[in-house]
Formats: sequence, C-alpha cells, structure tokens
Amino acid sequence: MSRRTITRLAWSIWALSVVLVAIKLFLQSLNDPSLFLGNLFNALVLLGFATVGALVASRRPENPIGWIVSGGTLLWALGDFALEGAVYALVTVPGALPGGAWMAWLGFWVRGLGWVMVMFLLLLFPTGRLPSARWLPAVWLAVGYLALFTVVTMLGPSSLEIRLSSVRNPVGIEIPGGIFDFLSVLTLFGTIGTMAVGAAAVIVRFGRAQEEERQQLKWLAYGAAFGTITIGVTVVASFFDIDLGSVPFYLAVAGFPVAIGIAILRYRLWDIDLLINRTLVYGTLIVIVTGLYIILVGMVGVLFQSMDNSFLVILATGLIAVLFQPLRDRLQRGVNRLMYGERDDPYAVLSRLSQRLEATLAPEAVLPTIVETVKESLNLPYVAIALKQGEAFAVVASSGTLVNDTLRLPLVYQNEKIGQLLLAPRAPGETFSPADRRLLDDLAREAGVAVHAVRLTTDLQHSRARLVTTREEERRRLRRDLHDGLGPTLASLAQRLDTARILVPRDPNAAVALLGDLTAQVKITITDIRRLVYALRPPALDELGLVSALREHAAHYNESNGLSISMEAPERLPPLPAAVEVAAYRIVLEALTNVARHAHARTCHIHLELREAQVLYLEVTDDGGGLPKDYHAGVGLTSMRERAMELGGECRIEPGPTHGIRVVARLPLLKE
Repeated sequence: MSRRTITRLAWSIWALSVVLVAIKLFLQSLNDPSLFLGNLFNALVLLGFATVGALVASRRPENPIGWIVSGGTLLWALGDFALEGAVYALVTVPGALPGGAWMAWLGFWVRGLGWVMVMFLLLLFPTGRLPSARWLPAVWLAVGYLALFTVVTMLGPSSLEIRLSSVRNPVGIEIPGGIFDFLSVLTLFGTIGTMAVGAAAVIVRFGRAQEEERQQLKWLAYGAAFGTITIGVTVVASFFDIDLGSVPFYLAVAGFPVAIGIAILRYRLWDIDLLINRTLVYGTLIVIVTGLYIILVGMVGVLFQSMDNSFLVILATGLIAVLFQPLRDRLQRGVNRLMYGERDDPYAVLSRLSQRLEATLAPEAVLPTIVETVKESLNLPYVAIALKQGEAFAVVASSGTLVNDTLRLPLVYQNEKIGQLLLAPRAPGETFSPADRRLLDDLAREAGVAVHAVRLTTDLQHSRARLVTTREEERRRLRRDLHDGLGPTLASLAQRLDTARILVPRDPNAAVALLGDLTAQVKITITDIRRLVYALRPPALDELGLVSALREHAAHYNESNGLSISMEAPERLPPLPAAVEVAAYRIVLEALTNVARHAHARTCHIHLELREAQVLYLEVTDDGGGLPKDYHAGVGLTSMRERAMELGGECRIEPGPTHGIRVVARLPLLKE
C-alpha cells in the first residue's frame, strides 16, 4: 500500500474507535448518570490508546506496534459499546433494543481480545521484532492463549454478568465433566504466564539494548512504574477505608499509551533519566506524606478520641509542612546516589580519593586504589588506567568487567599525556551527563598527578635496580680481570724473579736475559692495569679536565683520520660532578667515533657550554651523509642515550640543520 493509503487506514480505525467510544459514553450516561466521571476517564483512556496507535501506525507503518495498539483499542471500544448496549437493552429499558444477549456475548469476548493483545505488544516493543529467534515459542504461547481465551469466552456455558443483571450465553455449550471450569482456570494461569513472559522479554531486551532502544524501553518502564505506583496508592488508601474512586486506575492505565507514543515517536524529547529520578523522589515523598497524614489523623484520633479532629488535621498539616523540604532533600540525595553514585558531591569523592591515596603505602597499590574509588563513587561497571608505552597505551590497573564502549579521558601532567582513564557508562549505549563529565575531568586531573608520581617512583626503582645490576656486573668484570689476568701474571713474575735470583751467581748472562723478559712483561702488566683504571674513569679527565681532554682527543683525529674537528667551549669550566664529566666525555667520544667510521664527513664541530649553571649542554655536528633511511639505533647510540638518561638528562640524534647529523645532549648537574 502507498503511504497515503496506510495513513487513511490508520486514521479510519481511529475514527471508528472514536465513534464507538462516543456512542458507548452516550449509552453509559443513559444507563447510570452517577458514573459519568469514571466513564469519562475511561473514554479518555480509550481515545489516548486510539490516538497513539494511529500516530505510530501512520508514521511508522513498518512497526507493528502501532497496528497492535490501534486494533486492540478498536476491539476494546467495540466490546465496551456492546456491553453498554446490552445493559441498555436488558436493564435500563428492557426490550428497547433487539439482541441484548448477543450484544453481551459479543462485548465479553471482543473486549477481552483487546487486552490479550497487550502480550504481543510486550514481546515486540519497541522495534516490532522479537528479541531473538529463541522467543518464537513465546509467540505461539500467546497465540495459543488467545485461541483458548476466545473459545472459553465465546462458548462457555456460564452466565454473562452485566450491570445488576446476568444473561445466559446464547452460544454456550454444556459439556459434562467440568471441562469449561478447568479451561477457565487454565485461562487464568495462561494470563499470568503470558504476561510474565512478555515482561521477561522486555527485561531481556533492555539488558541487550543499545542507546536508542534502551531509551525507548525506559519510557515503557516509566509508564508501567507510574501505573504501579498509582494503583499502589489506591490499594494503600483502601486499607484505611479511603475511597479514591476509579480515577487513579484510569490515570495509571493512561500513562501506558503516553509512554508508548513518546518511546516510539519522541523518545529524545525529554531526559527520561531525569524524569525517572524526579518521579522516584516525589512518588516516594507522596507515599510517605500520605502515610504520615493517615497515621496522625487516623490512629492518633483513635487513641485520643477526646481531641478535636480539626486540631489533629491542623497539627498533621503543620508537621508535614515542616518535614517536607528536609525529607525531599534527603530523598533526592538518596535517589541520586542510587542512580549516579556520588556525582552530586564531587568534594566527597575527591576527598575520599585523597584519603585513600594517602593511606596507600605501596606504589603498586596506588593505581588499583584510584580505579576502585572512581568505580564505587559513580556506580560504574568498569574503570581502568592505561599508561603510555611508546606510541600505544597498556592497561595497568582495572576494576569491574570490561566492555567495548568506554570513554577515554587523557591523564596529563604539565602538558604531557602520560596515560588514559577508561570508564564504561552505567548502561550499554548510554552517555555521561555534563555533571558526570565535570566530576570525571576533576578526577582525571587528580589521577594524572598520582600516575605521574607512581611512574617516577617506578622509574626510580628501575634506575636503582639498574645501578645495582651495573655495579655488580662491573665488580664481577674487575674480579675476573684481576683473577684471570693480572693475578696469574703477577704470580708468574714472582716465580721468574726467584729464578733470576738463583741464576745471578751461576749464570749471569742467562739472568740478564731473563730480567729483560721480565721487564717487558712488567710493562705489559702496567698497560693492563691502566686499562682497568681507564675503564673506571678516564685518567685524562683528572689530568687535563673535560675541555682539554676533549681537545686532545679531537687533535688525535685531526692527525690520523684527516677529519677536521673544531671545538667551541669555555677555557675553564667550574668543577663538575664526576658522573657528568664521564658521561659528557663518553658521549662526545662515541659521537666522534661514529663520525669517523660512518659519516664520511670532512668537518665536525663540537660545542660545549654551561647553561644557567644547572645544565651542561653539548652538541656534535658534522657535514656527512646524514642518517640512512633504514636507520636504527645501535649499541653505541643506545649507550649515549642511556648515559644521559641515568643523569636525568636527554640525548638526541637527529638530522643536521642543512645536512649531516647532529648529536645533542643535555646533562643536568647533579649534587654530589
């Protein structure tokens, strides 16, 4: 069908429903004018269902929800019309209309069909499709129940009870053995079962739904909750002999079509979470206030019958007026905490986080403390911290169950991005509100400082571990060199000296030759000792100082390699820490070695200066071929970086200003 034909069909069903409701309302006014108010509300509820069904069917014709609501309302209106016609024909003016019994029979089973279709609505809402193929048996269950209900109401032999009268079912079938009684009981259980299955389908769908569908289901749940609370107030009032009439029931039912219409057509029109929040607050407040009023006026009046009832009313009203605002504030805080955690009290969250971090002694427990505190404070299903490792981020602490849809907030310290705070929304597909984001931004700032401190502590521990390892490795190397090299050499020298001493009186010529060999061996041993000492600290630094030692080494390259090396440095530097001198000397020597071996350069320039009396700056540039395309840091370049990093500085290898390579190092002066 074309869109115009669909629209005409939908509104034609609506018009037919309106006509039936109008006639029914007219007949009700003739049958019992005293029930006009309740009948009017009933008619308004029917018109609400009919209008919602027509709107949804005409605007979303592919969604069967609109057609189910329209068809169910039409059957409901037809059943009410038939029943009121039966009352008029059989009770109000007997014989005024023909077929009164047949109208009663039609009204009973047709109106029931309209209610039964609600089960299909629950199974298909809001998309018009089942939650999954597994729910197909539930459809057959609803169809079977629909058939059973139709058979029992159409063919049951029991009398049809209408207002102040009863009429025998004109098509009732008498079957011995009480089969229809059994079927009636089965129908009752079928009603409960199918409604439970429909509610379960809504719950399952809500658990799997994404943002749009979840918002729609929230509107349906809100309409159901509104109706339940309204009916609950009516039931509570009835226990105290307070008759609220049928108006609360119709209000409860009226909320259902309104919720359906908004859910399908305008579910983004209002913030449903805020609406649920306020409804919980004021619904609970109304129940408490009503209970207090009933207790004060009813029970106290029974205990103290001598007191004036008007005085009790004034007393109850004044007490409720005094308690209203504090009670509302307390309920609002309780509902907000239930739905959003402690979002509305950011100071408490930040204070708790600070207290827990202060009480955390072990550095490895800081990050788990942060994620657990954030998760508990905001009622979130998952919170994690990921630290930057190279160009990627790795999760190092988490709490809760991992979900795919997470918000990632940067953890920044002094404009440096050091990690991410990963947060899952309270429900799949939902987003964080502005109030949530403000608190989360504050938490991310606090967490950034803590993460930076943890990273510094971890780096310090790793640096200490590396220092200890390096020290022990150096000790082992010295022990090996002394034990395996220098020790046996000295022992051999001692033995040969004894031999030379013995040979002096016997064979002076042999003794002289042996002493000559010993002299050469002693020189070799001295060279080995100097090599060991040089590995600990270059002697040139102690003899000449850093600047002169570098100039002497550069002069050696100028003489032997044909490489022209110039140097720009102060004549004298203030006393530098030993570690800084060694690192600067080793970095420059390694850079010159790379220039001589790989750069194919003709000139090289060394620049050395002390900046702000806090940092030793050195730069080595050449006019060689530059970095190759397949460049990767080797052992020498890596050692240069590590030497600078050990002192808290940095060393960069980069292309030169025009061509060639530039090595730049910044070494902070350490306090000895």
